Amino acid sequence: MSKKVFRELQGLVTESALPASSRIDRFTTRQILELISSEDHKIAAAVGKTIRQIEKAVDLIYESLRHGGRLFYIGAGTSGRLGVLDAAECPPTYGTRPSMIQGIIAGGRRTLVRSREGVEDDREAARRDIGKRGVGKGDVVVGIAASWRTPYTLEGVREAMRRGAKSIYICCNPISSLPFKFDVLINPVVGPEVVTGSTRMKAGTATKLVLNMLTTTVMIKLGKTYGNRMVDLQARSEKLAERSKRIIMEVTGVSYRKADEHLREADGSVKTAIVMVLLKTDSHTAKKCLRASGGFVWKAMENS
Repeated sequence: MSKKVFRELQGLVTESALPASSRIDRFTTRQILELISSEDHKIAAAVGKTIRQIEKAVDLIYESLRHGGRLFYIGAGTSGRLGVLDAAECPPTYGTRPSMIQGIIAGGRRTLVRSREGVEDDREAARRDIGKRGVGKGDVVVGIAASWRTPYTLEGVREAMRRGAKSIYICCNPISSLPFKFDVLINPVVGPEVVTGSTRMKAGTATKLVLNMLTTTVMIKLGKTYGNRMVDLQARSEKLAERSKRIIMEVTGVSYRKADEHLREADGSVKTAIVMVLLKTDSHTAKKCLRASGGFVWKAMENS
């Protein structure tokens, strides 16, 4: 089995050596930083080449979420942590339920802060983790694996597909043959890492960019923004409370005091407060208008 893994790793771009960094242990601090920066400049271009695939993934996730489905990320190590991070940031930013977007990492919560590399080989754990969350028809599962070959991730996606879920796979290697067919494959090829095999670097950054694009675009399509302002954020900290007031002030032109009053009357809902001010109505009517407009502020204004 180990010889098979050895051969698989041999053929991966993410495991190959970067000629420019072959003597990096002799570089000055400035030279190391300039080389890392130079390599990082290649990431956005690589992601840009996969826009068509990202578009398909966004449409798949959007259709799922708007019909009550859920989005799951699954991965091991850095890839798993990036998925958990993206999932965790959606509720405060866009007011989503924590159950709507979830991150699954090999080894569970403990591996978020302490690496346990062996867990990435546990296929049974992947099936168990997918089963515990009741993944099924109507859901979307996004497998994340820089190398593409991570057993835990592949088996988790395979199990989700068996249960009727749609599948998206993100990896940073060109793939000539797939172990099974995904609904969407996104593979920005960023090339060898400055430190050979350290995929928390370029591959990790590329993955983060893709995840940002997926959830940001889906949330916009779900009416979670008004223009480029997040109007479904949850004001659960002083910073977010003040950001909420600023958004209301900028959109409607009211004073700080009035923004605070309207936000309180709207039970902390920025979009409700905005509609209240712009339509000169109460909280109950504003919420009704938003429901009739699918949660979109601009539609609520046009339909009034």
